[in-house]
Formats: sequence, structure tokens, C-alpha cells
Amino acid sequence: MSQSGRVRQDEVYRGGITGRRPVVPTAFPELERRARRVMSRKAWAYVAGGAGCEESVRANRDAFGRHQVVPRVLRGVGERDTSVELFGRRLDAPVLLAPIGALDLVSAQADLAVAHGAGQAGVPMIVSNQAGHPMEQIAPYATAGWWFQLYWSTSDDLVDSFLARAEAAGAGAVVVTLDTTMLGWRPRDLDLGHLPFARGLGIAQYTSDPVFARLTRETAAGPPRPTPRPTPAAVRTLVEISRHHPGRFVDNLRSPLPRAAVETFLRVYSRPTLSWDDIATVRSRTRLPVVLKGVLHAGDARRALDAGVDGVLVSNHGGRQVDGSVASLDALPGVVDAVGDRVPVLLDSGVRSGADVARALALGARAVCLGRPFAYGLALAGAAGVAQVTRDVLAELDLTLALAGARTPADLELASFAAAEPAVHATR
Repeated sequence: MSQSGRVRQDEVYRGGITGRRPVVPTAFPELERRARRVMSRKAWAYVAGGAGCEESVRANRDAFGRHQVVPRVLRGVGERDTSVELFGRRLDAPVLLAPIGALDLVSAQADLAVAHGAGQAGVPMIVSNQAGHPMEQIAPYATAGWWFQLYWSTSDDLVDSFLARAEAAGAGAVVVTLDTTMLGWRPRDLDLGHLPFARGLGIAQYTSDPVFARLTRETAAGPPRPTPRPTPAAVRTLVEISRHHPGRFVDNLRSPLPRAAVETFLRVYSRPTLSWDDIATVRSRTRLPVVLKGVLHAGDARRALDAGVDGVLVSNHGGRQVDGSVASLDALPGVVDAVGDRVPVLLDSGVRSGADVARALALGARAVCLGRPFAYGLALAGAAGVAQVTRDVLAELDLTLALAGARTPADLELASFAAAEPAVHATR
């Protein structure tokens, strides 16, 4: 049973008596403003940016505004139950931290700090395929559990190696990401000419992998590659690549392998030809529960069930891939209807608060993934910022239920206002 909202309020107000205030702002608008002040231009562009004109980023937020809580009174909800079971494990709250790559742009040792903060808040994290540390180093810090995000590489050997490593390191599930078979058009990054992976950031899962090491050696031994003109910027990039590659920095500066690793990554990173035939093989590749991320169409949800997956994650990648995409929350009811109770449906994209989590759960999500807010907490206060942002979301979720007369998220009543009907209910 949960009373996390009142516990968190009491903690803050008692701290205020002695002059202690929250480490980071408790509401998203100020959290975002403060984070922007401390983040570099490149970090801000990467984390905050979306695809194209960022219509999908705005659509994700607008969708929540079309579903309003209808409070009911005198229902005796002194205690709430926000617990949920996912793949045989009971979680105290239906929230996970979403995978965000290249977080070393935001903070040194970022992925370890996120794992530590998630553990302090008591929620699992989804370890990014594009993390700055190998999953084996992150896992011990994720004391509330962790799942692994998989980008399906052009190398099946590398896919199998990642899956085997995730099993061996104790992952609770694998999240196969379908919405990034190639990078979307992201003007904020493009205008800066900045791709973190081309500088050796966010590729630690690869450079720690034996299959990738073999592919890198093959690249280094292959035909000579064009050498960039030795401008100051090119030299800084080489230094950055060498700094992020495993091994001694001085040795990396002399070695062809760090640059070959980046080139290999850019070649094998994702598979644009990924199809349902590939997904059908995943059950034979891993014993872990398999969640498909990026499902926005009821027909795709049904095909996912036919492929034998264990869950679907409704997501438009935070508006970072297809501009003008249907909002994740708008797509959620159609996917839930298509799936029924056969597998859990999760949601991410646009979630900023506990009230958002409550509405997503009321619309049928089994659990919700939190993204940009925890990244901003990380920027401001490291692991403590991640933990506080997450605990604040959980506290607001609990209070929203209590004040709306709901003992569980399923009891919450919403008034929903129709927008243009998305094509997610089509049967094709």
C-alpha cells in the first residue's frame, strides 16, 4: 500500500524548517529551465530536441491535455495501491526510467549515476544500447532492477552477443527498439554538426563487446580510409574518440582502433531492413522477456503478439524520429484494445509528471517510462537529482489518485476530449 505522496511532502516541508529545499525543482517547467542553463549547447540539443519542426514533441504533450481527471469524493482512499507485476516481478510503482543514449553529454559517469538514482527511488531502469558504460558496469548500481534496450544491428552475431551479455548480467527483459532503424531528421543536432556517436560517446556497449572488437579489427585491417583534414576541430574529435575508447588514452592516440571502432559502429549500428521475420527469431535468441518498443498501430500490436513477444511499449521515441507522428498517448487506447490482457502494454513519450502517469495508466498502460525529466535532474544534481525527480513523480501519482478518489489507477475517472481520430485503429 502506498502513501508515498504524503511521505514525500512531509520530508520536504520538514526540511524547509531547517532551511533545506529540494535538490532540484519539483515541477517540470522550472526543472527544464534550470537544466538548460547548466547543460552545454550540444547536450541540450541532443536531449531536448525532436524531429523536424518538433510537432511530435508538442503533440505528445497536447495529448495529455485532452484527458482530464474527474475527481470523485468521499471514497475512503486512505491508502492506495500503485504496485504492478511485470514479467513475474512485483514493482511498488508502475514507473521505469526510459533508455536515453549518450548521457555522458549531460554528466560524467552519467549512466552509473542514473542507475544509482533509479535504485534510490526504487524503480527499474532500461539500460540504453547507447550508454557510456557497458551494461555489466551499470547493473550493480541498478539495485531496483534493469532491462536492456536493444538496437538491432546489421550484424546478427553482435545482436546475439548483446542478448547473451544481458542475460548473463541479470537483465529482467530486453526492449527491442523498432522506431530507430535509422536516425530521424533532428535539426538541433544537425545545425551543430554534432552526432555524439561519431565522437566515441554512447558506444560503450559496442567497444566492450567481443564480436564488435572483431569487427573493429577487420575495419582497421581493411582498405585505407580517407583521413580528415587536420583542422583544430578534427584534432579535438580525435582526442575525444581516444578518451572514450577503452584503454590508456596515450595508447589510443597512437592506435587505429578507436577511429575504426567509430567507423564500425556507424556502419553496423542499426538495420533499416529490419522486418517481422527478424522479430520472429528473437524467441530463439534469448530467454529474457521481449518487449517491442515503438508500436503505435493496433495492427502492429497484433503482429507482435503473433511473433510471440511478451510486451509492447507504445512510443514515438519522444518525438525524435518522425515529425507529425501520432502522439503516443493517442495511440495507446487502440494498442490496448488490440492486445487485451494477453501481454502488458507500456507507454513513454511526453510524460512529465505523476498526473501524466496517472492518466496513461487510466487509459490502459500497465506501466509508464519517464525520460527527459530524469535527464534534467541528472544535469542539475547527478544521482540525487535522478532520484528526486523520480520520487517526486511517484509522490504526485499517489496524491493524484488519492485526491481523485481512486485507490488504484484503474479506479481513476477521466473526461476525454476528442481530437482528430488517428489511424491507429485500422486493421491493415
